[in-house]
Amino acid sequence: MSTDDLVSLDLIRKLISFDTTSRNSNLELIDYIRDYLADLGVESTLVLDGTGRKASLYATIGPQDRGGILLSGHTDTVPVDGQDWQSDPFTLTRRGDRLFGRGTADMKSFLSIALAFAPAFAKADLKTPIHYAFSYDEEVGCVGVRPLIAHLNTLPVRPRMAIIGEPTEMQIICAHKGKLAMRCRVQGKSCHSSLAPQGVNAVEYAAELITYLRSMARRIAEAGPFDEGFDVPHTTVHTGVIHGGTALNIVPSECEFDFEFRHLPLQDPNTLLGEVQRFAHEVLEPQMRAVAPEAGFSWRELSATPALDVAPEDEVVTLAKALAGQNGQSKVAFATEASLFQKSGGIPSVVCGPGNIAQAHKPNEFIELSEVAKGEDFMRRLLQVVTAD
Repeated sequence: MSTDDLVSLDLIRKLISFDTTSRNSNLELIDYIRDYLADLGVESTLVLDGTGRKASLYATIGPQDRGGILLSGHTDTVPVDGQDWQSDPFTLTRRGDRLFGRGTADMKSFLSIALAFAPAFAKADLKTPIHYAFSYDEEVGCVGVRPLIAHLNTLPVRPRMAIIGEPTEMQIICAHKGKLAMRCRVQGKSCHSSLAPQGVNAVEYAAELITYLRSMARRIAEAGPFDEGFDVPHTTVHTGVIHGGTALNIVPSECEFDFEFRHLPLQDPNTLLGEVQRFAHEVLEPQMRAVAPEAGFSWRELSATPALDVAPEDEVVTLAKALAGQNGQSKVAFATEASLFQKSGGIPSVVCGPGNIAQAHKPNEFIELSEVAKGEDFMRRLLQVVTAD
């Protein structure tokens, strides 16, 4: 494929060059975008985190007295540590009809395509404004978008709708599952393993609770509720991390594990969590405290992202279909910032962007040049829409 007609390649190359792994600052990239927009006469607002090392960016092109169309994405990426890359992950590399680099799919290509059309948006007589919202720390729990939405909620005029450019191969996503991630800490009582009944084995009680979580997962998979629009048509329950114990001959006094619910829009994750906690506190804890009164369970929420569920007839779905040249809409299991714009900001949102989520987070992440081309066609159609009377 010839790249002669693609206008976003230089920006993709530039944004990929910034190592914005979530553990790092993203300010260098944000400053670059702010300066790029300033050269076009577009003012940006930065919403800094508490450390001053990270920021989200919000900017509006066009009339300031009416709600417009928000183009949004996150600037952070997942790490490359321990991954077998065939090229420098922070140098855009073309091989055949693919562009390789960390963030090409998830989701710097979308950011670059949106920004590549900023000069055309700025030059045009926009009847409907275009808004940009670029966040930080999405990969570690949709952290940065929350204060950004709080800022939007203070504005006299907010976006009318939002398109979040996560990689969907330009398919329109009107629903996704929510996620509740929790950490459970189990406090037991230590003793020599030869006197095991005198202690409270935190690892074993954690295992009992994990087994209960697994039984919940089986029950939901068998009995539902179901939504066949999702690849996995039911809520899932998953334990991903566990730590506990120091030596085989010591009854462990502490254990902690992380678990999550990936829930359908129609299911309340707090109801599911309440079931787990009742089993822990009403069934297991009395056994533990019969030996050691200090034993028990404690809980910490790691992250919570609501589900997205936008009606297929909603204005934002209709518009996104027209821009992407699509007739239908789909649902996905992974969570995005779209649901937070919808639930916390009251901004109807869909997910639609170039690239395939199957390439995200992997070594040798890539995007097809054909996907970049589809993303640019989307922006050209958007330009026609926002300049129409």
